Amino acid sequence: MTSPLRVALLLSALLLAACSSNKEEDTYVEAPVETLYNQATDAMLAGEYSQAVRLFDEVDRQHPYSVWATKAQLMSAYSHYLQDQFDDTIIAADRFIQLHPGNRDVAYAYYLKAISFYAQIADIERDQALTDLSMKSLEEVYRRFPESPYARDARVKYDLTRDHLAGKEMEVARFYMRSGHYGAALSRFRVVVEKFQTTSHVPEALLRLTECYLAIGIKNEAQTAAAVLGHNFPGSRWYEEAYSLLTGAKLEPRADEGSWMSRAFNSVF
Repeated sequence: MTSPLRVALLLSALLLAACSSNKEEDTYVEAPVETLYNQATDAMLAGEYSQAVRLFDEVDRQHPYSVWATKAQLMSAYSHYLQDQFDDTIIAADRFIQLHPGNRDVAYAYYLKAISFYAQIADIERDQALTDLSMKSLEEVYRRFPESPYARDARVKYDLTRDHLAGKEMEVARFYMRSGHYGAALSRFRVVVEKFQTTSHVPEALLRLTECYLAIGIKNEAQTAAAVLGHNFPGSRWYEEAYSLLTGAKLEPRADEGSWMSRAFNSVF
């Protein structure tokens, strides 16, 4: 009859053997750099992104001073991006930028970092810290590398990000306006007009300025807001509504050249 002690020893031996087997499977055998890099690329193309990351990192570990290692660092970052592992992508891209600031592919590292922030932009109701980081990173791409193949897309995404931030300001301003806090609402609408003049939210911001100024009895600024709106966006429904508000108060759009709105738009349009 088998003793309990012998059974326990046998089970322990089997567990140790299994652990040893798993450890051997997880250990990469040293291989030629081209072989490792090609295996990593094949894994990435097959959608096996975690395996691709491990293999690209192994290229860097086994052959740290080769040209392939430099390429593998960037491809590892890209493989993280393909898995929506944006924090890991940013870390890997930053490492590449620090190690290879003069590399011909450094523009792509900046771009990869920027679009990782961009991919995480939250709804306008939430905190916009990542939106701000996205905008700064995208601007860095097209300013540093204007001739790169990534500059155009970075600029498009930058404009969309600015529109997103303007949308956040509008959301907060509308809340203040609905609550009757016209002073706070005016401050937010003014931010949109002054800082985000090329976004899609400006026509509505000018209408809301017209409303707020009328609500607190500052008629000349309400008339200026409507006049600026009519001059720059004459066919918009926002201007029609602003004009209707003024005429309902027996007023007409009339620009005041001394107003901050007139000065702000003269510098753009």
